[in-house]
Amino acid sequence: MKLVRYAEADLPTVHGPFRVFVYHESADEKGTGSANSNQEHVAIVRGPVQGKSHVLTRVHSECWTSEVLGSLKCDCREQLHVALEKIAAEGAGVLVYLRQEGRGIGLGNKIRAYALQSGGADTVEANLALGFEADERSYDIAGAILRDLGVLSVRLMTNNPLKVKGLEDAGVKVVDRVSHWVGENQHNAGYLAVKRHKMGHHPDAHASDTPDPISMLRAVPKSGKR
Repeated sequence: MKLVRYAEADLPTVHGPFRVFVYHESADEKGTGSANSNQEHVAIVRGPVQGKSHVLTRVHSECWTSEVLGSLKCDCREQLHVALEKIAAEGAGVLVYLRQEGRGIGLGNKIRAYALQSGGADTVEANLALGFEADERSYDIAGAILRDLGVLSVRLMTNNPLKVKGLEDAGVKVVDRVSHWVGENQHNAGYLAVKRHKMGHHPDAHASDTPDPISMLRAVPKSGKR
């Protein structure tokens, strides 16, 4: 996989001014690439971050249903905007926006999972029934983007210990996990409960204080085929 920064510009937003960097993911010289080759990923940056440590950072995966349509089935839109608000208040930080919809299974499969959820499956059970892992996301691209921006270490806004581990495996130094809980509503309460009880998310405690999410997910039998 080859990641190229090919566009950047200043952007005024409701959260104040940011600079937007667009990256193109494509096959490398040997013709190999990830499953998401040809995708575009974005870094939304406020203030000086090159050569900086302890940079306030959010690594956020695309959620078209909530961010465009305002779906209430998850908390992704709120997490996106609260992260930008926190970065703006700090005066410096990075939000890496990755194009990996539906925990990496894509929009169409995400809608198929929604249909299964309407029949009683939870989010983990629906993904497994479709033949996917509970979370198919990778954070290698996020690591590459943060290195390109010159970020030395991050304070990561997340409740997800798997994201912390994924970024560390991608070479990112995570010096702190910043709780990023944005509350719940009647439509996403079950979704958030599954995040806590099956995926090890926690709104307040550090990752080391939560159950091991990898062990928890492996305990759930996989069924179905892609």
